[in-house]
Amino acid sequence: MKDYKLLIDLHKTAARQGPGGEIETKTAIKMARLDRSRHLKIADIGCGTGASTLLLAQELNASITAVDFLPEFLDVLQSKARLHGVAHKITPLACSMDSLPFSDKEFDTIWSEGAIYNMGFEAGISSWKRFLKPGGMIIVSEITWLSSTRPPDLQAYWEKEYPEIDTASSKIGILERHGYSPEAYFVLPKHCWIENYYRPMQNRFVDFLHRNGQSEQAKAIVDAEKNEIAMYEKYNVYYSYGFYVAKKLEA
Repeated sequence: MKDYKLLIDLHKTAARQGPGGEIETKTAIKMARLDRSRHLKIADIGCGTGASTLLLAQELNASITAVDFLPEFLDVLQSKARLHGVAHKITPLACSMDSLPFSDKEFDTIWSEGAIYNMGFEAGISSWKRFLKPGGMIIVSEITWLSSTRPPDLQAYWEKEYPEIDTASSKIGILERHGYSPEAYFVLPKHCWIENYYRPMQNRFVDFLHRNGQSEQAKAIVDAEKNEIAMYEKYNVYYSYGFYVAKKLEA
């Protein structure tokens, strides 16, 4: 729990808790062909402080359930929603993504940017499917290899951090096996990582360490983040987040 408190402290003031961007979220909305003419019911799972949630609320006629297991992030989201005039569209829900209290066929769309890795891509898309209406859309971003081969030290790093990392063709195959029709796929560009996520986080390191008394736990978190950043800066041609858009097939 202490590590969670430190991670919350580092990330809760950030616009994003992972790589992404407004243009890319809007691109995914367009590729999913979400119907702007009717009211949609959407679950945004692993929403963090709400970068995608707020944009969905602004762009669509929708009621959005914003799910995160950290209430502190949801408190920030609610404040931002009030500031942007969309609080009436958003219902925060503090719970784990692997024990969601939803009904079968409740949602038109399930959205999850940079978060499904917490339970695993296959586990997420398979267990969440029952919450989608027939023909409902699932839109997720997921860490993805951009080539079939990569340097051994990069392979070792991600096999330790997230063993389910794989190529887009493999991820699309998983969607197909679990009763989805893949509709679209695209890769997050470099600025979504560097300008939108890593540089703002780097700018918070000094204050974060100061607030936490230069503790060994805080230093370990910063060191781990610095290692991840260095890995991306060296090897970003080999991996990124892929945005996957797919439709639930069966009734």
